[in-house]
Amino acid sequence: MEPETILIVDDNKEIVYSLGELLKYEGYQVVKAYDGMEALEALDNHHIDLILLDVMMPRLNGLSALMKIRENYKIPAIILSAKTEESDKVSGLVLGADDYISKPYNPAELIARVKAQLRRYNTWGGSAPKEDEDTIINGGLVLDQKQRLVIVDGGEVKLTAKEYYILELLMEHPGQVFSAEQIYENVWGEMADYTVENTVMVHIRHIREKIEIDTKNPRYVKVVWGIGYKMEKYQ
Repeated sequence: MEPETILIVDDNKEIVYSLGELLKYEGYQVVKAYDGMEALEALDNHHIDLILLDVMMPRLNGLSALMKIRENYKIPAIILSAKTEESDKVSGLVLGADDYISKPYNPAELIARVKAQLRRYNTWGGSAPKEDEDTIINGGLVLDQKQRLVIVDGGEVKLTAKEYYILELLMEHPGQVFSAEQIYENVWGEMADYTVENTVMVHIRHIREKIEIDTKNPRYVKVVWGIGYKMEKYQ
């Protein structure tokens, strides 16, 4: 089986080299580009399975390149940038990026996200799953209510019944904050008392371990300190 090919686009040649060595060690083929124009040329001349794309580059920056890439290609694209402002992250996701990692990045996390995006892309045959009345989709998180099935970045994860119903509650109300007592009463169907907070917290931790790439920096299930938990709307 031919190894998957990843296009690295960054004007910093040291970063391109180190990323390339990391990806080669993991068994991927690597194509290198040093600005947006070279990235477009590389896509015309090579079969690319995933793009790692910096934002600040000469000639054609990463966001402008991403716009042009999305005119013709559906392959996964992960933005890699030192720009950590929320507006830049949102811009990348709105323009078609599948994920966003801020520099400096953890190599293990980067590899995990690369694998997750490739798995998701390969599972859905190059197109995203469709949301319907039985399916809730939030970023790479898919909850099939008919089959009681949870898929993260293309791979099925096994949740207990209580974990599933907590996740379902949060996904049905993205952005809404639920206290531990509200979650307990909705999922357990019993009146909550002062002891339920720890029970809910343990279940939330187990859910995060199963659906998050980095549990210390979760994408989906967020804590709102002093109030409760919410499902972050992930574009």
